[in-house]
Amino acid sequence: MVGIVGKHVFGSLYGLKERRAYEDAEWLEEIVRRAAEAAGATIIESRSWTIPGEKGGVSVIVLVDESHLAVHTWKEYKYATVDIYTCGEHTDPWKAWRVILEALRPEKYTVNYADRSQL
Repeated sequence: MVGIVGKHVFGSLYGLKERRAYEDAEWLEEIVRRAAEAAGATIIESRSWTIPGEKGGVSVIVLVDESHLAVHTWKEYKYATVDIYTCGEHTDPWKAWRVILEALRPEKYTVNYADRSQL
């Protein structure tokens, strides 16, 4: 029997309605931390960066015992990429996805899932 090694949810968010997503690194870091908690992941550390300028945005990485969550935004395009990779039967990356989606409020999005459980 194959145990659950990893569940990977990733996607793109278009037409972000929440300006803080690409202007406020602390706000976005808190959203991604809440997403990690919603997924049932154990946070080790989180970091965020503001990339200045017209083409700038915000990047957030949350390292968890079970892998990671990352969000990168682009102010110029009102666009974000989201990467949620969790391991273990106790985690649910879809719960994290919903937290991020509700906070950033995109006009539309794409989402993908990869089962990383093949040993």
